[in-house]
Amino acid sequence: MTLEIERDGEIAVVTVDNPPVNALSQALRQDLCDAAEALDADPAIRAVILLCAGRTFIAGADVAEFGKPPVPPHLPDVVARIEAARKPWLAAIHGSALGGGLEVALGCRFRLASPSAKLGLPEVRLGIVPGAGGTVRLPRLVGPAIAAEMITSGAPIDAQTASSRGLIDMVIDGDLEKGAIDFARTALGRPLPPPLRDRTVPTLEQTAWDRITKTVAARAKGEDAPLRALACVRRAVDADFETAMTFERETFLALRGSAQATALRHVFFAERAARRPPELAGVTPKRIGSAAVVGGGTMGAGIAAALRDADFPVTLVERDEAALARGLANLRAIFDSAVQRGRISPETAAERITGVIGTTDYGMLANAELVIEAVFEDMEVKREVFARLARSCRPDAILATNTSYLDPERIAAGIAQPERFLGLHFFSPAHVMKLVEIVPTAATAPEVLASAFELARTLNKVPVRAGICDGFIGNRLLKVTRAQAERLLLTGATPQAVDAAMRRFGLPMGPFEAQDLAGLDIAAFQRRAARARGEMPFAPIAERLCAIERLGQKTGGGWYDYASGDRTPRPSEIVSAIIVETAAGGTRRQWDEAGIVDCIVLPMINEAARILEEGVAIRAADIDLVEIHGYGFPRWRGGLMHYAEARGLQNIVGGLNTLADQGLADPPARTLRQGRHEPRG
Repeated sequence: MTLEIERDGEIAVVTVDNPPVNALSQALRQDLCDAAEALDADPAIRAVILLCAGRTFIAGADVAEFGKPPVPPHLPDVVARIEAARKPWLAAIHGSALGGGLEVALGCRFRLASPSAKLGLPEVRLGIVPGAGGTVRLPRLVGPAIAAEMITSGAPIDAQTASSRGLIDMVIDGDLEKGAIDFARTALGRPLPPPLRDRTVPTLEQTAWDRITKTVAARAKGEDAPLRALACVRRAVDADFETAMTFERETFLALRGSAQATALRHVFFAERAARRPPELAGVTPKRIGSAAVVGGGTMGAGIAAALRDADFPVTLVERDEAALARGLANLRAIFDSAVQRGRISPETAAERITGVIGTTDYGMLANAELVIEAVFEDMEVKREVFARLARSCRPDAILATNTSYLDPERIAAGIAQPERFLGLHFFSPAHVMKLVEIVPTAATAPEVLASAFELARTLNKVPVRAGICDGFIGNRLLKVTRAQAERLLLTGATPQAVDAAMRRFGLPMGPFEAQDLAGLDIAAFQRRAARARGEMPFAPIAERLCAIERLGQKTGGGWYDYASGDRTPRPSEIVSAIIVETAAGGTRRQWDEAGIVDCIVLPMINEAARILEEGVAIRAADIDLVEIHGYGFPRWRGGLMHYAEARGLQNIVGGLNTLADQGLADPPARTLRQGRHEPRG
């Protein structure tokens, strides 16, 4: 059995024990139904406490059943059986009550929680809606506006917030089981509230619905599930309980097999697998209890903040006192911003700053177990830093470079114990962005590589192993994106048309808006380095913009013009003239949105296929994670390579051939021509 039943006088305690996260497997669903039947038949029992063993309450559906035909009892029937029990059930929640776990709790008459509990209905993040009454019962408990926000965003809330919204009846400090039993005995002495199915739903004015719909649509950015979930909440308000339940279930079943749900499940499993890659199975990571960061600029401060958020003591090293003061100010600004946004308390910010030691003395790193270099992207500067680290750090300390493009083999050349060295490419801002590219050298020891993946997991990052090449995985693809965007301009498109097409495809911003935000000088620096290596990067228009110091928002103009203090991009006559001059004599054409997207995305897929052929990426899913978490590729499309697979490789090859014939792309890669995007072993 996946649960046990104990009795404390007239109170039954049902403890779910289905490790690791008490997922709602078929066996557990059956055991819950059987428990409800047995306890209803027991005349000595007056109330039932539902608890969970281990680290969490019921965290949701059983992922092992994803994509398989459902087997009865179905979850809606389980929840309905608990709700209809003659003896009231009380859910006592610790850890996470998510998805089906929260729906089970909504079937109970009361909900109690420990202070650290999290509650939510995250189904939209898998491209579906709650399917066991979540959209119908939650509005009856907390009102339609709060229910709509929780369900359409999928974001969990903490116990205190849940209590303030009426989602839980009491936050219990201390022993959760004892507190739940005491609560049940008190509740039995009072009139019981009706089950949620028998409660009415507060109404909302049409203006409120219009406002909510507009917010959800803007946040969805092309995703189907959030708006479909909102329709379910609306039906819960407008219709009776059974009609609303039927509508929810029909919506759930319709979405479950959709392309977006398939893509989002793919990403879900890819993220789960990323933190523990199979090639490192059985390798024990080194313990990391303390960390240091060399360099306190934007990237270094962000990395230090991410380490402090994970409770690592951090030493921040800079070259002189003035640079150190700037670095500590950068770090303090990160935590101050988090306070202003309500993400952490002032006390937490102060504690995190207190956990940082600033120094200009490399001797302070003698006992550091991990040191991450985040200085200027210059080979000689980085080599000098690691020569000093090799002299100052203990011989088993892990040494990592946060380089975006440079060859880690050359950075580490000549240092002692090279097996402890690797690349850790964080994405800016490092305390926000989830992606970390982990770049081992030929000498990197397996346990050091495993330690990097364990560090990423601790920092709540998504790690992807990358081989050594210019730009690794992400920035190598970014170069293609930018080159293709300029080819579009040279053949008749405008920056605003390109950006609009890519936004409608699902990206948070277009390639030209993104360059203006980051600064055109960053890519220009990389192009200069590439030319020094004998390469010929393609950026004819961007080079001219940099030459006249149009570097983006920070200079008041880049691909767009910007008014002082305003980040709204405006079409630029200067840029239009430069495009016309650069494109003189070339073939012009009319571009529609689909053509613009294909001209950018298909060559990216082609380059990704080559990245796989070369072994720079091990798995196609790794490229998907890089694009989603590093560059905002729409998650609901499953990432770059899942999108290619879903669209059809033959279609991709045909599109690439057409672009190649027009001189707008390279011919299809070998593996694409062969009808596959991963090389055979």
